[in-house]
Amino acid sequence: MTDKHNVLFIITDQMRADCLFGALEAHVDLPHMRALMEDSVSFTRHFSVTNPCGPSRASLLTGQYAMNHRSVRNGTPLRHDAPTIASEMRKAGYLPMLFGYTDTSQDPRVFDAKDPALRSYEFHMAGFQEMLEMRLEMSFPWRSHLKNRGYEFENYIDVFKPVAPDGGQPALNDPAFYAAEDSDTAFLTDRFLETMPAYADDDRGWFAHLTYIRPHPPLVAPAPYNRMYDPASLPLPSRLLTAEAEEALHPFFAPARANSTVAGFVEGFPDLEPTDEVVQTLRSIYLGLATEVDHHIGRVVSFLKETGQYDNTMLVVTADHGEMLGDRHSWGKMSVYDAAYHTPLIVRMPDGARGKRVEAPTESIDIVPTILEWIGRTIPDSMNGHSLLPFLQSESSTPADWRRYSFSELDFADPLNPTRWQRELETGLEDSCLSILRDNRFTLVEFAADLPPMLFDGEGQGEMENVAEHPEHAATLARMTRDMLRHRMRKMDKTLSNWMITPDGPRHP
Repeated sequence: MTDKHNVLFIITDQMRADCLFGALEAHVDLPHMRALMEDSVSFTRHFSVTNPCGPSRASLLTGQYAMNHRSVRNGTPLRHDAPTIASEMRKAGYLPMLFGYTDTSQDPRVFDAKDPALRSYEFHMAGFQEMLEMRLEMSFPWRSHLKNRGYEFENYIDVFKPVAPDGGQPALNDPAFYAAEDSDTAFLTDRFLETMPAYADDDRGWFAHLTYIRPHPPLVAPAPYNRMYDPASLPLPSRLLTAEAEEALHPFFAPARANSTVAGFVEGFPDLEPTDEVVQTLRSIYLGLATEVDHHIGRVVSFLKETGQYDNTMLVVTADHGEMLGDRHSWGKMSVYDAAYHTPLIVRMPDGARGKRVEAPTESIDIVPTILEWIGRTIPDSMNGHSLLPFLQSESSTPADWRRYSFSELDFADPLNPTRWQRELETGLEDSCLSILRDNRFTLVEFAADLPPMLFDGEGQGEMENVAEHPEHAATLARMTRDMLRHRMRKMDKTLSNWMITPDGPRHP
């Protein structure tokens, strides 16, 4: 261990926590991440504070709740002056290198209307040095790579369609038309590994943000990952008997299910129906993509070890959010259930604890404060998260003042084209949103609109039953509602609220 402080911050897209600990753990092979867990600290109750991709990454990279950064949808701008991991690492003398994407919608006040930055919600966050563009809807370098390798396609979307090896009608789990060594995951890893060797010689240390698109849909995988897992061997999703029973639990669920269907998770099958065979097949492809990502994360860890950087690099592996994956007859992440928010988090700190599992509730906004404290930077007042360094110490325990619950938000409005929720629930821009509070036993879901709350009892039927109207839980509902209100009051934006203008100039405690 030297005084050099490198940081490698890896995010996978839409990876469920139960791939590493939970219902799917025994059904997916993730040897490299599991080996890393044995050499790191894992956080088993880690949650994204908001969904979908753009908002979740805005929170991850600013350390702010969505209620403060307000980039609450894919396409909703993030204000240009928000402190981020990129801006703060620059202040510490690091060049924040981005291999991949941040899904950041830019502030139109600081760009000309014709600037390409205002034509895509996938633009990179200000302050990052974009080393490789790997955006899901663009990915021009990867497209060029495929063409240079002799692959032929007219439309980019065709890249994501499975192809039958015999040239006939493809099956859902037929392979992608590219080989595994040419996949988006392999290409991104190759470019990272080609770029980084010289940085091992830089005594100043480096910061790199490596972001994998997978296992995000479209669900298509190169061989052998497309049929690595037998659909018949996988457990069925966690769900009530019928979709109609799910929708009867609360008015939110009918538009939620209609908003994201099984046909939207694979290209080339527009009439796909969610039969058990289809659901299990898509789940098997998803797990194959997760294993592919794991393989390439293993290559990255090997690089750190082979170049002598493993013991002076803080390594963070997490996901932006989860995925319903057929649970509750639902797909995607626009939900209230844990599967859409519960994500893995593995942190290896040089000279830190090894093989430790933390069960205290942690949030995606805790990662940036952790990195900043480790490199010796002051955490900006705007950031709502808390450093995880106390958990990363070998002999430490949960701090006495650590949070008792986790908090998440979801905005389900669209200011230009009203969503299904807005149309069916008759909600508007200001009240098409919800908040989720999870403690050790209960989960409360509260709406800004005049909709009934949901309450799930972890010691009862959990998320399978809404007990909000049960008289025996009235006191719990009231307590958690107060807790949620107090949480929002305490965590309101503090970018400038701790400053005072005095006759001696601005002062800060």
